[in-house]
Amino acid sequence: MDRGKYAQAVSASAERNKAPILDVLRRILPKQGRILEIAAGTGQHAAHFADAMPGLDWQPSDPDGSMLASIDAWRDASGASNLRAPITLDATAESWPFSELDAVYCANMIHIAPWEAGLGLIRNGAASLKIDGTLVLYGPYKIGGKHTAASNEAFDQRLRAENRQWGIRNLDDVALEARRMGFQITETVKMPANNFMVVFKYFGVAD
Repeated sequence: MDRGKYAQAVSASAERNKAPILDVLRRILPKQGRILEIAAGTGQHAAHFADAMPGLDWQPSDPDGSMLASIDAWRDASGASNLRAPITLDATAESWPFSELDAVYCANMIHIAPWEAGLGLIRNGAASLKIDGTLVLYGPYKIGGKHTAASNEAFDQRLRAENRQWGIRNLDDVALEARRMGFQITETVKMPANNFMVVFKYFGVAD
């Protein structure tokens, strides 16, 4: 990751994938609404998406407070009036200070974090979304318990060698936990570089 002027950190992968991700978001998100981004990282996605979708109130967040300066720098550079100041927010927190959101977006987090972070994302996402709200996850997944590419398998091995709690998740496991919280997968979109965008709708937890 490079750090440019004005404290803007630059992720090469975020720069590559922001356009194809935007293509999907434009199709699945409402024209107007409140969006929470979890694990916004450098802030490149937040700035790009908020600028391209001015009807959305985009709230970036990250658990690492040191990333807020970069997100703020991208926000200042974009000038997008609908991009809010970043906040520190952990997926595993007991609760999030949001309700009735239209969507929660998270890219490239649950495989570079303990499984508890993914569980927290799903649980807090359910509590923060309105009925029929959308949870969007982007990243690599195993499908049917199997890697979709040799490069993903090698990446998974590197992640697990670095931290035994990390690793590419099986989409069936993610979907199972999501169903328990009132979500259903409505779409799984193949993306470049052996990634997927998984779209969940929140229908509420049955009594």
